[in-house]
Amino acid sequence: MTEHIRHSIVNSKRIVIKVGTSTIMYPNGAINLQQMEKLAFVLSDLKNQGKEVILVSSGAIGVGLARMSLTKRPVTIPEQQAIASIGQTELMSLYSQFFYHYGHQIGQVLLTKDVTDFPVSRKNTVNTFEQLLIKHVIPIVNENDTVSVEELDHLTRFGDNDTLSAIVLELTDADLLVMLSDIDGFYDKNPMKHTDATRFDTITDITEDILALAQDSSTKFGTGGMITKLNAAQIVLKAKKHMILASGEDLSILFRILSGEHIGTLFSSQ
Repeated sequence: MTEHIRHSIVNSKRIVIKVGTSTIMYPNGAINLQQMEKLAFVLSDLKNQGKEVILVSSGAIGVGLARMSLTKRPVTIPEQQAIASIGQTELMSLYSQFFYHYGHQIGQVLLTKDVTDFPVSRKNTVNTFEQLLIKHVIPIVNENDTVSVEELDHLTRFGDNDTLSAIVLELTDADLLVMLSDIDGFYDKNPMKHTDATRFDTITDITEDILALAQDSSTKFGTGGMITKLNAAQIVLKAKKHMILASGEDLSILFRILSGEHIGTLFSSQ
């Protein structure tokens, strides 16, 4: 990371933070309340520092399963969407409690792909984000899993929240996307399987060779993998912004990232 890029990251004003389901759920399917409260604490403190913070949070279906005491994800789309509806309500209720404790107001933004593709609704979405940030509200974004579908003539799904977080960065003209995951960066091979795996410090272009290295690492409750993170990085690089992929195990890592430490993998075209 050059000194110029490090300086840019330290001075980022508007930041999108994306957390996956694995960050806020235990492997056994229960909600990790400790992590959710820590996330609210860290983002609230960043807000107190004068940062504009946007949270993209997965977890609607995972939380819905936990709320309904289910151990397996339903097979049918209507059942999944019903679980997402239940889970999204619970997710926002928990976030509201935790952020309120630290003195900050949140606002829910549920998106589908057609909304961001259609010029009029896209502009309205941009305006909504701007008003929330002007009013010092922390937007919490998720895909509207309750109604989104994926059909040839009616594509409304983003498919994953990695892509969604990059589109949110683009919509809001944010300076930085920090993608917190169950892996601490992008490697030349799967570090969960290979002890000699080497982490990339910086990636400036998503080449065919980089794409070939990606391996799917989907979790039980999540939908993303390394390919989706690279797809998100492509959107970020095209927008000439920065993205950092890092571990979400210790959420205070956000403080270290924004102090300029070399953490995770930086994606930057500069």
